[in-house]
Amino acid sequence: MGAETLRTLKEPTGDARQVRSRNALAAALLALLEEQPFDQLTIRAITARAGTGYATFFRHYPDKEALLADVASEEIADLLNRTIPILHDADSFESSKALCGYVAEHRKLWFALLTGGAAGIVREEFIRQARALDQSIARPKFWLPSDLGVVYGTGATIDLLSWWLAQSETYSPEQIARILHQLIIAPLVGDIAPIPEAD
Repeated sequence: MGAETLRTLKEPTGDARQVRSRNALAAALLALLEEQPFDQLTIRAITARAGTGYATFFRHYPDKEALLADVASEEIADLLNRTIPILHDADSFESSKALCGYVAEHRKLWFALLTGGAAGIVREEFIRQARALDQSIARPKFWLPSDLGVVYGTGATIDLLSWWLAQSETYSPEQIARILHQLIIAPLVGDIAPIPEAD
C-alpha cells in the first residue's frame, strides 16, 4: 500500500517525461511520509527518493506543500467518489462501511496523510472537496446551515479516522463504521434506521 499503490496523478498538459517526474515525486513523498513527519521532509530528500533532479521539482511545484496538496487532492477525490454515491443509493451505514473499508485497505497511505505534519493541509483539502460536493447532498436538517454541516461532518470524520489509524489496539473497519455512522453521519443526514447488530 502507500506509495506502491499510488494511482498516477492527472497531468493536463505535458509530455510523458513530465508525467513520470510528477508521479515519481508523488510516490517519493508518500514513501517518505511513512518514515517521518511531513514538516521534517526536505525537497532534496523527496527528489533523491524520486530519482529526479532538484531543479526538476520546481518545474512542477513551488514547494513541498503544493506537491502534498496535489497528492492529497487525488486521494481525497477517490475516497469521496467511492462513498458519496452510496449515501444516496443506500443507507448511510453502508456509506460509512465503504469509507472505512477503503481507508483500511490503504491504511499506510491514509496514516501518512492524516497524521503528523501533513494533517492540516489534508484536512483543508478534504473540506474544500466536500464543500464542492455539498450541492448534490440532500438537507434533511433544515435548521443546520449547509456549510456548517459540511465542515463539522468532514472535520469530525477526519478526526475519527486519524484517531483510528493512530491506535495500537486494532479496531475493525466495521467497528469504526458503526461509530462513524452513529456519532457523525446519521445525526447529520437524518438516517434513523437501526443498523444491524455486529457479528
